[in-house]
Amino acid sequence: MFRDTSSCNTYNYGDAQYWDARYVQEGGSFDWYQRYSALRPFVRKYVPSTARLLMVGCGNAVMSEDMVKDGYEDIMNIDISLVAIEMMRKKYGNIPQLKYMQMDVRDMSFFPDESFDSVIDKGTLDSLMCGTDAPISSAQMLGEVSRLLKPGGTYMLITYGDPSARMPHLSRPVYNWKTVLYIIPRPGFKKLESCSSTTKSYLEPVPTTEKGLLPSDFVLEDPDSHFIYVCKKMDETELSKMPTYPLTNDVI
Repeated sequence: MFRDTSSCNTYNYGDAQYWDARYVQEGGSFDWYQRYSALRPFVRKYVPSTARLLMVGCGNAVMSEDMVKDGYEDIMNIDISLVAIEMMRKKYGNIPQLKYMQMDVRDMSFFPDESFDSVIDKGTLDSLMCGTDAPISSAQMLGEVSRLLKPGGTYMLITYGDPSARMPHLSRPVYNWKTVLYIIPRPGFKKLESCSSTTKSYLEPVPTTEKGLLPSDFVLEDPDSHFIYVCKKMDETELSKMPTYPLTNDVI
């Protein structure tokens, strides 16, 4: 129940052995969904360059390297695959702004509470949502992310999951998050010539309903768009003002 089957296959993306084997086989580097150049406006808006940042599920992506080139000073990268972590330690051992640790996002107890100003997740929650224990795994991960964030800090989730599939998980009151949504097309997407030139900028937040969902008449310009959820950790006094969206059987 609640597995995100929309983009899953027979692989268990939450399993360390799967990722170890994949990184051994493929080598090189790979950025899921979007490169930093496309995400930079959002990152720069919500994540100060002096922030202590946690990159969850870093894999062998070059996003953290690109962020250091852009002035970011302190990025802790974690991944469940020891193969990936050892590869990245070897590659970036001479860059003090980048640190790498093997760790499962469902248990980050190595770090004390409120250790980070920001957490960035590019596809890691999606991987857990493909697992057989999706609801438990996602709740464990998001609970840890919330615990590690300082008040006022942000969790930036880049995902293929639209609000109907992600907001029930992100909006639990225990996390105390206020969420802003952005939608960007996949890399290489080109608008149809018939599309209006007055389409809003991708850099503007997308209006949502009271339940955090897209309006019924909302049309995705690119059916395979990526969704960016910027979740700000609010003060405890604001918890009672935040709406809730309980999980139901129609959430996959």
